[in-house]
Amino acid sequence: MSNSDLERITVRPMDEYNQKLVSHVHPPNWVNPQPADVYDLVVIGAGTAGLVVAAEAAGLDLGLKVALIEKHLMGGDCLNVGCVPSKTIIRSARVVGEIRDAKDLGVNIPQHNIDVDFPKVMARMRRIRASISHNDSAERFSFLGVDVFLGSGRFASKNSVEVGDKTLRFKKAVIATGTRAAQLSIPGIEKAGYLTNETVFSLIQRPERLAVIGGGPIGCELAQAFRRLGSEVILFHSGSHLLNKEDAEAAEILQKVLISEGIRVVLNSKLEEVVTVTQGKRLYFSSNGHRDSLTVDEILVGAGRSPNVEGLNLEAVGVKYDQRQGVKVNDYLQTTNPKIYAAGDICMNWKFTHAADAAARIVIKNILFSPFGLGRSKLSSLVMPWVTYTDPEIAHVGMSEHEAQKLGIEVTTIKIPFSSVDRAIADGEESGFLKIHHKKRSDEIIGATIVASHASEMISVVTTAIVNKIGLSKLSSVIHPYPTQAEAIKKAVDAYRHTLLTSNTKKLLGFLTKLS
Repeated sequence: MSNSDLERITVRPMDEYNQKLVSHVHPPNWVNPQPADVYDLVVIGAGTAGLVVAAEAAGLDLGLKVALIEKHLMGGDCLNVGCVPSKTIIRSARVVGEIRDAKDLGVNIPQHNIDVDFPKVMARMRRIRASISHNDSAERFSFLGVDVFLGSGRFASKNSVEVGDKTLRFKKAVIATGTRAAQLSIPGIEKAGYLTNETVFSLIQRPERLAVIGGGPIGCELAQAFRRLGSEVILFHSGSHLLNKEDAEAAEILQKVLISEGIRVVLNSKLEEVVTVTQGKRLYFSSNGHRDSLTVDEILVGAGRSPNVEGLNLEAVGVKYDQRQGVKVNDYLQTTNPKIYAAGDICMNWKFTHAADAAARIVIKNILFSPFGLGRSKLSSLVMPWVTYTDPEIAHVGMSEHEAQKLGIEVTTIKIPFSSVDRAIADGEESGFLKIHHKKRSDEIIGATIVASHASEMISVVTTAIVNKIGLSKLSSVIHPYPTQAEAIKKAVDAYRHTLLTSNTKKLLGFLTKLS
């Protein structure tokens, strides 16, 4: 790829912050290095999975030759159009929520005087994203000893990849090209135009009326954020309730919160057509058998992802893939070509940054260490937590009660409402709960759901317990500072311990107490 090609990479708006971002993650003056004779490892894709694989392999101090290829922006979705920008905007939106609820805490703030400076919110996001971007930069990875190639990579033969006019020969390769927002088959939507996570963070003016399509994590997070930042929001979801993959009771709490904040939630919806009109974009839809229409300024699609498999020439190297599911891998993240592995969104159902990071470490171990008899790691062995970063947050790890029942596992569920947790009461955050599922007649934890303002900070305690096989009995010895919302975990393990006291045990203890 020539320098003239590199100069065409832009991120709107090209202000000082986005110029800094691009200078780090796709510098226009970058000159691809001369390829080594052969690379121990060639990684295609510099999102989270690709970056971790390349950094770990180069950082082992084993003298490995590592190449990293990226055709767009290093850092992938997480840095550029995912975790970093969304959570930055959500932070601003949370302040609005705190101001809205301030009266209940004895702080009187005129509600109608909340002045959200949307352009400033977005500028802050761009500034923070740019400041973080050096961690994922071409310069930093080059300093780590990785040969960074900017351009489109494609397999040319069983042991080589082409990038522009350069050929990189490899011993092993990793595909980490990620996913993109899926196209929706709604008549007229392409002509009318719409936003995705890849374009919404380029906004500099707030849409007054915003339709959000998709009631999963992305749709719910951004619907709430834009509503709090001043947009009129309509959230369309094809299911009967939001967040289909979450605990139904947790999803119900969030659904009520979104409605209470003024979001119109349209469930069981089918979008039939989008037409451009003078007033904006008119959506025709049906819900529960009733047809309706409304007009908005912008449409944000937050549903569905498509794998980036195009242009890789996977057929040439015998790597099987699916246009919907992505690259096919076994439990060791090995493709149908034993020399080529894959990691991250391109091949996994878990489409989270931390999942891509964990998968990358599995790939490194299986490529570099398992040939020497040091064991192989399996994707199925991971205990994966995830969080929907709404307010309140919904955090989950392990199996749900329903999933356990499908596998024939008898479970007992302990539920602690935050209305019984002193710190949650003091904070005015009583609507959530903690659920811990454990095997019946055992203290083995198999899963948990937390609904709370800071559920993301609490779920790691339960995740640690599951990973290290720490049962509820042992967990009861952990002392939690008082008062904290995490004390809900202590209440859960105390509730478990109380179940161990059978009626006969209680009688015996009562008898012994009287004797003493």
